[in-house]
Amino acid sequence: MCATVGSAAVLSGCAASGGMSKADKRFARGEYESAIALYKADVAKGKNVAMANYRLAESYRLSNRIEQAESYYKAAVDGGVKNADAGYYYAQALRANGKFDEAATQFESYAQNGGNRTLAARAEVEAKNAKSANNIVAMRTNNEVMPLDQINTPAAEFSTTRIPDTKELVFASGREGKVYLGNGEGFNDLYAIKFDDDQKMTGGTVRKLDPIINSIDKHEASATYSPDGKMMVFARSNNGSKKGYLSVDLWASYYRNGAWTEPEILRGVNSSTADEFSPVFSPDGQTLYFTSTRKGGLGGNDLYKSTMESPGRFSTPENLGDQVNTPSNENFPAVAPDGTLYFSSDGHPGLGKLDIFKVEKGKVVNLGTPINSNGDDFAPFFTDKKAGVFSSNRAGGKGSDDLYMFREKPIKLVTFYADGTLVERNDKTGETAPVANEAVTLYDSKGQKLQEVTTGADGKFSIKLDTAAANYSLISDRDGYFTARNSLSTVGRKPAQDALPELMNDVKVPVTLTLTKIVKNKAIVVENIFYDYDKADIRPDAAIELDKLVQTLNDNPKITIELSSHTDSRGKDAYNITLSQKRAESAVAYIVSKGIDKSRITAKGYGETRPVLKNAKTEDEFQRNRRTEFKVTKIAE
Repeated sequence: MCATVGSAAVLSGCAASGGMSKADKRFARGEYESAIALYKADVAKGKNVAMANYRLAESYRLSNRIEQAESYYKAAVDGGVKNADAGYYYAQALRANGKFDEAATQFESYAQNGGNRTLAARAEVEAKNAKSANNIVAMRTNNEVMPLDQINTPAAEFSTTRIPDTKELVFASGREGKVYLGNGEGFNDLYAIKFDDDQKMTGGTVRKLDPIINSIDKHEASATYSPDGKMMVFARSNNGSKKGYLSVDLWASYYRNGAWTEPEILRGVNSSTADEFSPVFSPDGQTLYFTSTRKGGLGGNDLYKSTMESPGRFSTPENLGDQVNTPSNENFPAVAPDGTLYFSSDGHPGLGKLDIFKVEKGKVVNLGTPINSNGDDFAPFFTDKKAGVFSSNRAGGKGSDDLYMFREKPIKLVTFYADGTLVERNDKTGETAPVANEAVTLYDSKGQKLQEVTTGADGKFSIKLDTAAANYSLISDRDGYFTARNSLSTVGRKPAQDALPELMNDVKVPVTLTLTKIVKNKAIVVENIFYDYDKADIRPDAAIELDKLVQTLNDNPKITIELSSHTDSRGKDAYNITLSQKRAESAVAYIVSKGIDKSRITAKGYGETRPVLKNAKTEDEFQRNRRTEFKVTKIAE
């Protein structure tokens, strides 16, 4: 079976063997583009349809176009193809097309019934990753992404770096020259551009690097330079003449006497039986990170690092371990100016194909959208602390892989204000009127006084709040009135960055406080106090409402109240009196348990003697009569 090296990078194939069809021979040689056409012809003729569809799908997958393979994997699976891996890769294709729920179901099915034990174990993890993808889609960060159309062409452009002295941006592209039969695109070479405007990355002319670096029938990609600009390391394939397929190694060239030397294979780093590619120097030039398919890793492509012991000589490569590497593929490491490690992976929870991740505080973090997409997103390179270039084959680009500039936008700040109004309720009309020149006090969630303001002629007031999300209480006291209290929260009220028009934004949170005059012996209904049938126990829902009455008593320490319970007219009079008294006493006991002095509250059961509706007939009318009330019986001087 064939294997990929990396997105838009060098692809390897399999040696052809005798007794194969023309399509199979092309497939075995890794000539997937021509194999695709031949397999499609076989399907049209009805020739070995299930296997032809499977090989069609595999040709797309192995040339890094798995999103185009979905329908062919489905046809192969539905057609009963005899291949143990088909169901797993069908699930991968679904995920690559953003069909996360379908992919999770397919992965779970394969984990239970798949014929390849290694892939079945991997499918269990992949199912969880697919289920988390919708959450990652929502992880939109404060980055903006723009295509580098000054560089992009219908061919592939990917994997950037900078030449330290000239500040030219170096990238790989298959835009010209001999066609590579693996994917029908050109062999990749290295190019450079010096922008007229380096910040905006506009203007300038693309040039091809020296012929000593680029070759006609090999891939060159993923260059990296030592900080002094004297050493260049890059990935180069062979031409396939010796091994029968294009393997990849790391090569080095040195800038001496005004010119680059003939590249030589980087000794001590490469494995003779594996592919090595996507090298990148750390900012200090002492560590080389790269990708390898060598044995002894966690599976797929793994990330390694090697320390420079002397110029051009590196230590034995060290696997970055299972914090970074997974049984799937980790590619294209990058190190930001602050030393943070970034990399691309299709093994960590992501959006389908390769996503870009960073290692932050010992954890691997997905960069979220808009940097990541359903396509391959890979090879980030930082041109500044919060800006750079990455590669992607997402929808809407010019070619198979395109370059995109990213930069972190300035964080737009929000200042919250309590936009308040203090009003007085008229008991007779129910209407409210603004209260002027009255104090309003702001408290935090712990009851700590924060600030006090005075209402204007229109009853309005404004209080600046903490910039962080928090919960508050607002209180206004007036002699002869119940304390006006209301809560205010800024939790969850911060608008999305895209919705904020300015760098500094005021967000007003409306709140109204209502003063109600204390009238002795006037009944006030305590809403939503319900009891179980024939019981007086305080239910949890009733406790919530009684807690509000506790707050009223705490806010108004001078009042003494009677708490009364009323029943409807059903049942015997004496029984209703007894039941209502028990219920009133139960409510009073609850309130006293919350710290209210028992001398300030009296329980009274009135049974059915004081109905709100004397001729109640419907259940709603009976419910109105079954109520709990309180009235102020005394106001201390």
